[in-house]
Amino acid sequence: MIRGMFVAAALVVGLSSVAALAQNATIAERQQLMKGLSQAGRAPGAMLKGEQAFDLAAVQTSLKTFADTAKKAPTLFPVGTETGNETAALPKIWSDKADFDAKWAKFGADAEAAQASIKDEATFKANFPGVVRACGGCHESYRAKKN
Repeated sequence: MIRGMFVAAALVVGLSSVAALAQNATIAERQQLMKGLSQAGRAPGAMLKGEQAFDLAAVQTSLKTFADTAKKAPTLFPVGTETGNETAALPKIWSDKADFDAKWAKFGADAEAAQASIKDEATFKANFPGVVRACGGCHESYRAKKN
C-alpha cells in the first residue's frame, strides 16, 4: 500500500512537470511569435519615418506576417499560461478574453485590408498607421509595461 502511494505521488509530480513544460513551451512560442511581429514592423516603421526608402514588397511581406500572426496568436494564450517564462501578458487577457480575441481579429482584418489597399507610398502612408494603432492598442490593455 505504501508502495502504491509512492507510485501515485511520483505520477502526480511527473504530470505536474509535464504540464509546467507545456505551459512554458506555449509561452515561449507566443513570445517568439511576438518577436517576429516586432521584426516585421521594423522596415515599414522606418519607411513611415523616412529613414528607409519605400519598398512595396517589404510592406506586403510585413502585412502578411501581421495577418498570419493575428490568426495564430489568440490560440497561444490558453488558461494555465498566465504566469511563467517571464511573460509580459497581463491577467486581463484571461478575464476579458472576448475583447482580447476581438482585438486580434481587428488587427488581422486591418492588416488584410491594408494588403489590398497599399499599392504605392501614398496609400502606404494613409493605411499603415491604422494597422500599427490596432497592434499597439492591444499592448495598452494586455501587456505589462517594461521597467
